[in-house]
Amino acid sequence: MPSYTAFVASTTDDAGLPFSSRRSCAYGTRGMVSASQPAAAQAALGVLQSGGNAADAAVAAAAALAVTEPCHTGLGGDAFALFYDAAEKKVKCLAGNGAAPAGLTLDAVRAAGVEGSEMPLSSALTVTVPGAAALWEDAVARWGGGKKALADVLEPAVALAEKGYAVGPTTAWVWQRNGPSAAPLLGAGGGGPAPGELMRNPIVAGVLRRLGKLGAREGFYSGPVAEAIVEALAARGGVMTADDLANHRTLEVQPISTDYRGVTVWEVPPPCQGLVALLALNLLEADEELPSKPQGSAERLHSMIESVRLAFADALAFNCDPIAVAGAEAAAAAAAAPRAAAPAHPMLSQLLSKPRAAARRGAMFDSSAACVASEDPALGPARKEAGGDTVYVCVVDAEGNGCSLINSNYMGFGTGIVPEGCGFTLQNRGHNFSLNPAHPNCAAPGKRPYHTIMPAMVTKGEGDKRQLQGVIGVVGGTAQPQGQVQVLSNILDLGMDPQSALDAPRFCVDRADSTVGAASVAESHVFLEEGISEEVAGKLAALGHNIVGGITEGQGRTVFGRGQVIWRDTESGVLAGASDPRNDGCAIGW
Repeated sequence: MPSYTAFVASTTDDAGLPFSSRRSCAYGTRGMVSASQPAAAQAALGVLQSGGNAADAAVAAAAALAVTEPCHTGLGGDAFALFYDAAEKKVKCLAGNGAAPAGLTLDAVRAAGVEGSEMPLSSALTVTVPGAAALWEDAVARWGGGKKALADVLEPAVALAEKGYAVGPTTAWVWQRNGPSAAPLLGAGGGGPAPGELMRNPIVAGVLRRLGKLGAREGFYSGPVAEAIVEALAARGGVMTADDLANHRTLEVQPISTDYRGVTVWEVPPPCQGLVALLALNLLEADEELPSKPQGSAERLHSMIESVRLAFADALAFNCDPIAVAGAEAAAAAAAAPRAAAPAHPMLSQLLSKPRAAARRGAMFDSSAACVASEDPALGPARKEAGGDTVYVCVVDAEGNGCSLINSNYMGFGTGIVPEGCGFTLQNRGHNFSLNPAHPNCAAPGKRPYHTIMPAMVTKGEGDKRQLQGVIGVVGGTAQPQGQVQVLSNILDLGMDPQSALDAPRFCVDRADSTVGAASVAESHVFLEEGISEEVAGKLAALGHNIVGGITEGQGRTVFGRGQVIWRDTESGVLAGASDPRNDGCAIGW
């Protein structure tokens, strides 16, 4: 295996390096950026150094990633962002998840020949309105430092697209696997680019320049770009119209949170699966012995795996577009808000109740056996190596503002559909809808599907004493909430620095499926990463965990997600940045 995929458990007693890694924490005092591509991190750092704030820089990185990682993200996808406002000491949230077209009725889906509980991965019917472009503009306008116009923030991405960039090794591996679905974005050899191959995308540079000059409303959601999107989908049986695009708005929503080990963890609310991470943390907090259980031990992994399973079971039963379940009065109030907003999911307080979590763990957790039910044939085989089709960036600036931003096509290049003259693919996020009319996440016109991408943020203290503690994200489908939980527990329970917390081997509970619902969790599989011993794997199997394929090595480790972390010392203000060794990125301090 190439050296960049190697991962070996440390055999030394060095407290600071419990696991071998290519890197250590990056430190800074005036700013920090962590992104999955060095070029994106450099773009964000340049914006910080030239007067932009954390929000400006995060958008610059997201746009650069849309150029350098089109196999994961782009203008045809969605985005979410959290922002810690140091002046107001508040955490704010923007939801850039587009809705299903007005013509996407369940009858229309069935009339197109779709059967079963989910839509085909590459169908034009799975394309929901892309929300990234609007969110980028709104993040700069509402949260930016006021010294950078959108065009300024997008300029580094334009330069990368026009002048070219060298493709990283992990990105090349993903691109080669997914490239045939997006023929216009292939390398010179007709397949995905090789590591180090120079790639350009002057077409997407033009779209970015238009977006910066005209803004999202005129530069993306109407005019030539919108027309190309509608035409591309109509030619393939899609139902999206010009009105669907023109009516899109970024939603300003209230983030959700829970307290864990003395800090507050913030996530994007439903239909985002950030709810899963908070549910799992509540369940883990009920395990008072967790901090004393060694990293990588069967006892610790069993407790965490079961907590993740229970969290997925709860979330998959109830997580959906809150407008679908909030009632007419709440939906109308949200629609009448000065800025586009969404009502809160009516079950949030019950789902996030600490007493409920303790009672649920007490009733369901067994230290001597895993909860494994009979096989559900509707789930299909385990989807090893399915994680990672998203990008994430985190930024903290000199004023103490923090931005946590995530962007995604959903699966690889999404549908692989490239609108004429646009240079980006369209997402297949509608695949996350259920086609069961009894489920709250069932596909419907104007509805937003269950969403896997989930930026997170950590604060310490309350009210006027609240401070930013950390900014974190892990990409990779259902690996995201469980990756966040494992990394946060490594930091908060075991005292690891952010880089060691990312380096540590992880597990992944697979087959938690939004199209099936809570029933999918009963027969979930578990992947274990290189660095977890065969002995521990055997103990977990003896407890009843369905361990798939032994220990997962090499590029197969993408199933465990890829993370970025910035952790702030609340006394000195020193920033520690970390970037996942499972990817091509880096953290850069200033």
